[in-house]
Amino acid sequence: MNIVIIEDEALAAGKLEKMILKHNSEFKVLEKLGSVEAASEWFAQHDMPDLLFLDIQLSDGTSFDLLKSIEITCPVIFTTAYDHFALDAFQLHSVDYLLKPVSQDKLAKALAKLDEMQQHYQKSQPAPQWETVLKTLEGQQPQAYKSRFLIKSGTRYFPVSTKQTHYFFSEQRITFLVTEEGKKYTIGYTLDELANLLDPADFFRINRKMIVHIKSIQMVHKHFNGRLKVELDPQPEEEIMVSSRRVADFQAWLDR
Repeated sequence: MNIVIIEDEALAAGKLEKMILKHNSEFKVLEKLGSVEAASEWFAQHDMPDLLFLDIQLSDGTSFDLLKSIEITCPVIFTTAYDHFALDAFQLHSVDYLLKPVSQDKLAKALAKLDEMQQHYQKSQPAPQWETVLKTLEGQQPQAYKSRFLIKSGTRYFPVSTKQTHYFFSEQRITFLVTEEGKKYTIGYTLDELANLLDPADFFRINRKMIVHIKSIQMVHKHFNGRLKVELDPQPEEEIMVSSRRVADFQAWLDR
């Protein structure tokens, strides 16, 4: 089976290729493309592959732009972070999807489903009708996550970007923001509220008292009772533990 991967994160594309070949060493990944422009140029010069793995968000647009400009006649497996409501549109049009982070088991199930449906994907058939899919998905706008916080210090106000923020923690019902320089500020949000406002690609709630940014994590150590000990930068005075019930999700988040 000849496969093309369209994914703008090189590490994610490489990992997906390894998983595909692990599933079946006879599969061949013809190309890994990272943008709408690169994909358009490739399809203009090559025959349709047997299978296309297609990310939703690309470096210069979305996969919607590609589907509008090119007649894709092969099966498509989407790799996406869209929720299940939007993904109903995929199922209605006999395409499959993998929610990120992609696992070997999820990949195997998607390929098994493709095997069952293979007789419906003949290259001589007209292209799938993507119009309904696109209209449904384009209506599902990605959530706008908070990019900065307005900090009050005495009579002064100033913004602090989430990119400058290394973690948030709660103490005696007060929430603190800690910057990369180790400066600490109080903010008017609870950790529960922050969990819905922060981009989950960058932030993770490791326990009920702390939310950390990926760049704040220096090292992770196994601890007793199934927990993990985390070294942060800047390092708090007390030990930071990932609660046992969050360990699996935390490890999956680190390995995205």
